[in-house]
Parts: sequence; structure tokens; C-alpha cells
Amino acid sequence: MKTSDFDYTLPSELIAQIPLDKRDTSRLMVINRQNGGLQHNCFKDIVKFLRSGDVLVVNNSRVIPARLFGRKENTGAKVEILLLRRTKDNRSWEVLAKPGKVLPVGTRVVLESSNSESVVAEITGILDEGVRVVTFDNEEHLGDIGHTPLPPYIQQQLSNSERYQTVYASSHGSVAAPTAGLHFTMELLSELSLMGVETLEVTLHIGLDTFRPVMVDNPAEHHIHSEYGVITQEVATKINTAKREGRRIVCVGTTSVRLLEYVANKAADVLVQPYSGWVDLLILPGFTFKVTDMMLTNFHLPKSTLLMMVSAFAGNKLIREAYAEAIKQSYRFYSFGDAMLIL
Repeated sequence: MKTSDFDYTLPSELIAQIPLDKRDTSRLMVINRQNGGLQHNCFKDIVKFLRSGDVLVVNNSRVIPARLFGRKENTGAKVEILLLRRTKDNRSWEVLAKPGKVLPVGTRVVLESSNSESVVAEITGILDEGVRVVTFDNEEHLGDIGHTPLPPYIQQQLSNSERYQTVYASSHGSVAAPTAGLHFTMELLSELSLMGVETLEVTLHIGLDTFRPVMVDNPAEHHIHSEYGVITQEVATKINTAKREGRRIVCVGTTSVRLLEYVANKAADVLVQPYSGWVDLLILPGFTFKVTDMMLTNFHLPKSTLLMMVSAFAGNKLIREAYAEAIKQSYRFYSFGDAMLIL
């Protein structure tokens, strides 16, 4: 297995730059793992493929205003900081900063603010892959001065930042949206509930790997960064009950998959235990899925760990066929693009 096995060429015009006016009017490709069939639908037609007793697991993480602008205290040079995650001691942040080469330890950056409150960020450490550790003198106003961090392949600014949040986003901590969930409306979730589909919320705060392609030839050698996740006792109990009763677990997004499968791989006595901690599971073809029965996801970047995960679930050959068909049919790709339901 090579990283190049997960490469493909995408016409740039298929990269969705803005979300659709209505969340649930995006397209939905349905992939049947049993017979290799591909179907083209509207997202709201997902109700045709779910049934009473199914459990929909969504990631309720909310994107934080993680993009900060400022100037070096001593020179006035412009600096941009992207918050990635809190450090494990909860005192500082791991960040990407540019221009990174001129930001050694000790550099102080005065952040731009629309009010009189100033915030100073100090570089207090440098980690692998250009990641820096930043300590703020006052975090109280970060939410006011920060901006929504859109992925680098999106060139247009949003008129409404809530369109880069799921309708159920509540737990602050991600630097990128769990995009498979962007297609749901509260009305659609209510319709599923009336059908007997139960929706459960977990939390996984999305971090650095969303932005980084796999750079090594052997994907098994890729270092995946850890992300903070939470599964409550109530959710764990309901998932375990559903699995015992033969009901389907439908994971919304690769983040929900990664969290549930990570916890299931740690458990010895029950399938899913309540959990609060760091998650660093890299899922490649050959992985045995213990919890996930169906996966809802968007179309992912070439050579990404997310594309490798869906290939592990559906088979690389079938996924390559599905992506080729999606390009042929002019599906919209990436964060604001269309969706795929893998049965």
C-alpha cells in the first residue's frame, strides 16, 4: 500500500467555494458495499436509506474563531496565527503561524482588535512540523478578535459564518467543521426522529490533520495528530444496546468514526465505554471496524487520511470508482461540497 494509491486529479472548478442556500439540497451519492452499486440522490432523500431503530451518531464540535491577525511587537511586521488545539496542560495553544521562520521562541505578537482591549501572544515553544506553542496574556477576548478559519482551498469569505457550523454544533473546540453534518437541517433531523431514527451526539475537536496531506510514501508511517474527544455514559450505553440488538450505527463524518473506533479498540469488556481524552487513531485499509455500520461523509482531498479511512471502509477500488463517477457527474467536492452515504 502506497500513499499514491489514494491520489486522484480533481478539476479545480469542482471545489465548492460557497455552501448551497439550503443545506439539505446538496447531492448524495449512495454506495452499496455489497454489490458495488452507485446511486445519485438529493441529500434530503437520506430518509429512504435509513429505518426505524437506526442510530445516527453526530459530532457536536463547534468551530472556534481560531484565525488571529497581529503584528510583531518589536517590528510591526504582520503575523497570522491559526489555533490548532490547547496544550495538554491547558495553559497554552499549539498553533500554525506565518511567517513562521521569523517567529522564534520569545517573539511577542500584538493581536489586532476592534476594541481597546489588547491581547499579546508570545511564542513559548516550537514543535515538529512547524507547529508553535503560544501563550496569551489574556484569553478573555480571543473570541471577539478571532475569525472563522476556512480551509485553504476556499477562496471566498462567508457572509454568514454559521454556514460553517452544523445546526447541532455546541461544544467549542474545532479549527475545521465536521463537514458531513453541514447537510442536516433541524427539520430533517426531526423527520428522522419521527421515523424512529435516534440521533446521539459525541464530541471530537478537529485539529491539524484536516489541513495536512500524507507526505510519506508509506501511509502507515504517517504521524497523525491527536484530537480531544468525549463520549458520555448515556451515549455509550445506547450505542452498545443498539449493537446488541442488531440495529445499525450510522456515523456522520469521519470524526465520529475515528472516535468510536478508537474507543472500541481500547475496550476489553464492552464495545464502547464512556471516554474523555485524546484520540490518535489512523485508519487504513485492512482496519477492522467494530462499531460503524454505515458512514456518511463528504468527498475528501487526494492523499488525505480521510480518503484512506473511507477506502478502508468501502474498499479502495470501489471508492476510486465512486470518485471517478462523482467527477464525471460534476459533484461538488470538499467542505461545502456534496455527500456520500456508504451502506
